[in-house]
This record gives sequence, structure tokens and C-alpha cells, in this order.
Amino acid sequence: MNTAAPTPLAEARDVVKRYGPTTALADGRITVLPGESHALVGRNGAGKSTLVSVLTGLQAPDAGTVRFDGAPAPALADRDGWRRTVACVYQRPMVVPGLSVAENLFLDRQPLRRGLIGWRRLRAEATALLDTWDVRVDPEARASELSVEECQLVQIARALSLGARFIVLDEPTARLDSREIERLFTRMRALQESGVTFLFISHHLQEVYEVCTTVTVLRDARWVVTAPVADLPRAALVEAMAGEGAGTGAHRSAGGPRDPAAPVLLDVRGLTARPYRDVRLTVRAGEVVGLAGSSASGKAELAETLAGLRTPLAGTAELAGERLPFGDVRGCLAAGVGFVPRDRHDQGLVPGMTVGDNATLTVLGALGRFGLVRADRRRALTGDLVRRLDIRTEGPDQPVRELSGGNAQKVVMARALASAPRLLVLVDPTAGVDVKSKESLLARVEDARRDGTAVLVVSDELDDLRRCDRVLVLFHGRVVAEHPAGWRDHELIAAVEGVDHG
Repeated sequence: MNTAAPTPLAEARDVVKRYGPTTALADGRITVLPGESHALVGRNGAGKSTLVSVLTGLQAPDAGTVRFDGAPAPALADRDGWRRTVACVYQRPMVVPGLSVAENLFLDRQPLRRGLIGWRRLRAEATALLDTWDVRVDPEARASELSVEECQLVQIARALSLGARFIVLDEPTARLDSREIERLFTRMRALQESGVTFLFISHHLQEVYEVCTTVTVLRDARWVVTAPVADLPRAALVEAMAGEGAGTGAHRSAGGPRDPAAPVLLDVRGLTARPYRDVRLTVRAGEVVGLAGSSASGKAELAETLAGLRTPLAGTAELAGERLPFGDVRGCLAAGVGFVPRDRHDQGLVPGMTVGDNATLTVLGALGRFGLVRADRRRALTGDLVRRLDIRTEGPDQPVRELSGGNAQKVVMARALASAPRLLVLVDPTAGVDVKSKESLLARVEDARRDGTAVLVVSDELDDLRRCDRVLVLFHGRVVAEHPAGWRDHELIAAVEGVDHG
């Protein structure tokens, strides 16, 4: 009797990937067997995306090996070899919206007749391909008319037509409703029976238990464990993601207990948009409230709505009794909202301007009259902000692009504080900064608390959330849990991942 283990369909061993001084993956390992539905899980920053980029040929590892079906991975430049081996389907549709389903399926390889596209043959081959894999989509429909679920199935069918039998699904359910999720899972099971293997990445652990046979956990850029899903209880899976001994101590707000009699400054009622639904929350003067959730939970979009960057479909938000003007950044700023966006490079800074220009962009009207800014006033305000936030700069006239990441983020925080806001909304305020800058930025949160500001902290970092009086957890766009100061790591992580940790 032959009991030899099957050759892995995909295998990565001892993978290391660095970006400058940052080690994104220190020990990446995974072994996916043929016919599996294999889950890859870990908190944000664990190294999942980096490992996927290596497994799909987007990045070459600095060390380690990648093999498919026992053979070395194709050379990085061999794009056709990679397409025949593996495909990744992302949560956002990767199709050309103006083209038909048939054209998307055979993009760049349309059947030709005398140098022209053979449209009849294209439609016939597309129909045959969709029928083969039981993908029920009209080949003549425009991709722009498809649902997210249908776009994902078209991408899977395209990959299968190229010969790939290893499909990476990266957060595939993030933009699907419950019925679409169940249909996707049904198609996954059917495709598995036809010889397709899946690597399934999700922040929703209940989906891992529903659709996967094996799970690999990454933590802090390293492999932690690989085990059959049936052999790993949910509590053990959360512990593997959180770290050994996580949650043994309670974390209290650094500012102490808030005043329960303090007036409510932010009052959100029934706020609804595509990424979130019926959100209700309040933040009192001097209170710091955290918003936690996966990248697809809607938390960042909710914060951007309160800052005037988005317009919801329904609901209201009042700041100090006045309605916030959704979709109007200037109006929200005038109403008293200070905002630190999630990406300082694309949303937070004007790289061609100076430190002083960037720090005072929100208060130009207070620095002069008739549209003219008085240089002495701007210099004085900038100097005060530089001292308050301990920004290491040569002076207000230094180009902001010359600053380190931590100091650049302090400039973004300075601009949010320059207008003395009544509500301070922070999205990933310490992302990508050094430890000293992180402490300095979080200290400013405590300053805002003492000043009576209402603070909303939206973050993936547990250290950012430890300073909060309460943390609300969003899951599939809804507030599903509230954790007062004193929560433990594993409790919050379980709620974020959709696990009833009971």
C-alpha cells in the first residue's frame, strides 16, 4: 500500500522579503496540497499579502524557495508561466468594465481571423468555457453590469482557461452580501471537486471553518502553525494569531475613566453607505473611542464620511448639536472636525510644499485677510505646532518631503490640531512610524482628551486602541461589539475576526 504523502501543489519555505530596512516577511512558509481549500490568516501586518505576492510571482523573495507541483517556480519575468500556474482574485474586480465578459475572458488572446478578431468564435469559446466550469454569466454582458460576485467568477474562469488550477482568493467576501457569499462558497466546493485548489485569505474566521480544510497562521511576519481546521478550535486559532500569552493582562485607557456626565459632542444615528450599515455611536467631550475591524469592515470609510470625504445613503451625524455637512470637507472643517487620513503620502501631505504650509493649510483664513497670509502669523503658529508635536525639522520652510516618516506624520497631526477641533478623527495615526514617534503621536491624543475634544481613533494597531475609553468593533459594516477599557487582546481580535469567543 502506497502511503507516500502527495506532492504539494504549492509550497513556500523559509521565505524572506525585505523592503529597505523593513522586513515584511521573516519566515514565510506554506504547503498547499492538491484539492485543498487552504486558509491563510493573520492580523494586519502579519505578512499575508507579502507571501501572496511571492506565491503569485509579483515579487521575488530575498531568500527561501517557492515550488509548484514539485518544480521550481517560474522565473519572475516568465509571466505566461505564472499565469499557467497560479492566479489571484482580489476583493476589487480586476476586469475591464467597458468590455464584454467574453472579451475579458480572452483579453490579449482573442481568436483571430485574417488579423481581425473572430467575434463569433470568441463568443462560442467564451460560452464553452463558462459552461465547462458552470459559471452562469452572459458572455455578451458588459463587465460593468456584473455584480462583484460575478466578476470574481469571471476572473476564476479566465485563470482556469489559462491552465492554472491554483487560485488565490484574497478577501473574496469583503464586498459580498450573505447570499452572494453562500453562492461563492458553493462554486468553490464544486470547483474543488473538479480539481481546483484554493488559497483562501479572510479576516472572517467563521468563513475559514465553513469552507476550508487546512489553515496556516502568520504572526509578526513569521509562520506560526499549519493544521487541519477541524483540529484547531477557534480559541486556539485566535491565540495563534494574537500571540502566546496574549490577553493575560487588561489594558486600561491611559487617560483614566472618562466623565460620564460630559456632554455628547458627536452623535451618529443610522449612518448607512455601501461599506457600512445603520451605524450608531456617540463620543463625549474628553472621550476617546476606538473603531476596530478588518480592512473591509467599513471603519475607514465611516471615518472619511465624518470628515466630509464621503456622502452616506442615509443617517445623520451631529457635532455639538449641529449636523455635519456630508460630502463637504470645508464645511466639516468649519464645523469643528480635525482629520488625520490613513495615507499621509496620498491624502495627508502636499509634498511640494513646506512644513509650515502643510501644517497650516486648514487655518489659512485665520492667518490674514482678503486671502493674504501673513508670514509672521504663519511662522508663529508653525513654531508652536512644531514644539507641541516635537517635529524634528530645520524650520517651517523645509520641504515636507525631506522629513522622516514619523516627523511627516506629526505634520499631518499638527494640521488636524491647528484648528482646535471639537472632534478629532484619526485613521491609522501611527502606521509606518518609529516607536518614539508613535509615543509622541499618541501623547497628542491625551492632550486632546484633556482639552475636552471628542476623539475617534480608527486603527488596526492594538497599541493605538489601548488608549481608548471604549472600542467599537465593526464586522461586515455593522457595529457588533463594544469593549470598555480593560479588554484583552484575544477578546478584541476574536470580535474583529467574527469569532464568538464566549
